Amino acid sequence: MSKTETYASVWDALADTPEQAANLRARAELMQKIAVIVQESGWTQVEAATRCGVTQPRMNDLLRGRVSRFSLDALVNIATAIGRRVHVELEAA
Repeated sequence: MSKTETYASVWDALADTPEQAANLRARAELMQKIAVIVQESGWTQVEAATRCGVTQPRMNDLLRGRVSRFSLDALVNIATAIGRRVHVELEAA
């Protein structure tokens, strides 16, 4: 009989280290917030891509939540391109 492991989040289950999990979590949250802005603005993928300074296929990846295809730096640049400022908070673990 095998022991079942439990994780605090899906990111903890996917990542090899707590640092990788934190990075995945931050990227996913930022992607989700950008996707909400795009949706609420009523932009097409082409329009959103133009405003964000990326290609339409890249915008499609973002809107579909393909976290592995984006660095935190790239997401900060995208958020800035649409007039948003990224704020980072540190919380006790």
